[in-house]
Amino acid sequence: MKILILKVQTIGDTLLTTPLIDNLKRHYSNAMIDVMVNEGTEQMLTLNNNIREIIQYKRESQRSLSNFQRLLKNIQLLKKIRQTKYDLVIDLDEGDRGAFIALVSGAKIKVGSSTISSQFLRKVYTYLLPKRDDRHTVEINLDSLRLLSIPIVDKKVKIFWDEGDDKFLNKKLPNIKQFIHIHPFSKGWFKDISVQTTAQIIDYCEQKMDIRVAITAAPIQRELDKLNNILKLCQSKPIDLGGDLTLKQTAALNNRAKLFIGVDTAIMHISAANNIPTLAFFGPTASNTWGPWENDLERADYDKNGGLQINGKHTVYSDVRTCLPCNNDGCDNNQVSDCLIELDIDIIKQNISKMVVR
Repeated sequence: MKILILKVQTIGDTLLTTPLIDNLKRHYSNAMIDVMVNEGTEQMLTLNNNIREIIQYKRESQRSLSNFQRLLKNIQLLKKIRQTKYDLVIDLDEGDRGAFIALVSGAKIKVGSSTISSQFLRKVYTYLLPKRDDRHTVEINLDSLRLLSIPIVDKKVKIFWDEGDDKFLNKKLPNIKQFIHIHPFSKGWFKDISVQTTAQIIDYCEQKMDIRVAITAAPIQRELDKLNNILKLCQSKPIDLGGDLTLKQTAALNNRAKLFIGVDTAIMHISAANNIPTLAFFGPTASNTWGPWENDLERADYDKNGGLQINGKHTVYSDVRTCLPCNNDGCDNNQVSDCLIELDIDIIKQNISKMVVR
């Protein structure tokens, strides 16, 4: 059995496909499973022994190419997929691109969304996925197994790294035995809390809770600039790892933490996959769809209407407003979300205290 899974989305989306991959491998023990993902998200799946090959869709790095050069690259990719002769293609996206790839693959069984715009391409699929509704992304990804009557044995999200990543951290943090991991940034600015709130959280952990804080940021200038502004406001001196770690090293770091504090971002999903207690702040995005998955309970019971919600070892905190979740890029799409900027710091501190001793 040759299987191709299509998930050409963000880093967190890619990580949340691992329960689907694991159950496919359990059912088809000799299966050859390939996954197509966006370039830059592949670290979420590397070292996963259930996967034969990770195919990168190189949209970003090919932007500098001419239209003709991009066409040649896409033809080469489609030719490779066609020649592999997949038996099953599962398209987890909702666009025409995935349907076209499924068509070109020649696979006998093709599973995909019923909501893609092209009526012609919609007919490519032999099985149409149900509406996503208000469910967690992990459950949505598992719908293809339900359609194919494949047993769902394990719903755990998994992330992998190697000894080299741990050795790097041993050198980087030789004497740190206990710490709280904070990653207050997301690719979408509108998911960020304020620099003032972040600084207050850091000082509370370091000065009141007497626990060191390790703060991380991606090696991109926007996050590094914002991190610098946070550190200027801090009265304490957290461990600054901004821009220093790969995604794998960040996962290895997080696995050593006593608690993770952050926003709706890939690092939050990594923390949940590591079974590290996670305090996540939500605003425009829906926590019932994207909240930290609880591996021990194999579920994520959050209400999209917000408030303070506990799911096993994880806690989601969001403001209660009639406009939430709006799925906008900030209020009036201005990249700043008032619901996140105005979170109550006292409620945050109370929950940090509870989660540290839980």
